[in-house]
Amino acid sequence: MLSNVIGIVDYGAGNLKSVQNALHFLGADYFVSSNPDDFAGADRMILPGVGAFGDAMNSLRERGLDIAIKDFIASGKPFLGICLGLQVLFEESTESAGVPGLGIFPGTVSRFPGDLGLKVPHIGWNSLSILKPGGIFTEIPDQSYVYFVHSYYVTAADPSIVSATTEYGPEFHAAVAFENVQATQFHPEKSGDLGIHMLRNFVDASS
Repeated sequence: MLSNVIGIVDYGAGNLKSVQNALHFLGADYFVSSNPDDFAGADRMILPGVGAFGDAMNSLRERGLDIAIKDFIASGKPFLGICLGLQVLFEESTESAGVPGLGIFPGTVSRFPGDLGLKVPHIGWNSLSILKPGGIFTEIPDQSYVYFVHSYYVTAADPSIVSATTEYGPEFHAAVAFENVQATQFHPEKSGDLGIHMLRNFVDASS
């Protein structure tokens, strides 16, 4: 394992402990902070989160973490977004009209349709169609099952950044990857041995 310090962004949007537990299991060197200045010294960044898009974006902006995230991504260092940490990378969400996202990628976040008989939120295990087998998906078999908990899903405007899809009613973009940025709608830290392998891929990958 490379000796890299991972900064976990704390903006009051939950599920930090499960990410910490997974990194601890991997023997990774990490810290958790809500101070944007702390991330300048990190080698990698993880942006986790559960909850509402608007609340998350307001919290990120109030703390100055939106700028820290954009600066970190611009630096070229490895970045991983998880669940809400994927959604806020996009421009907007129907969950919070008028609240702009980080705008790292063009695209929208929409609620699952209410007329298809789907239970919302979507909670459970779904198989991935892996479109980009590198990065966190290195040595991960296609159609592997991973764990989701969400009511909204991403539609990336640029299909070339989509690294995996799955279906829950409609097919949706389950993960994206572009240059140093990877992000997943599912929770690798709650996806068993394969999810731990994905996180190990992120921790061990060369910058």
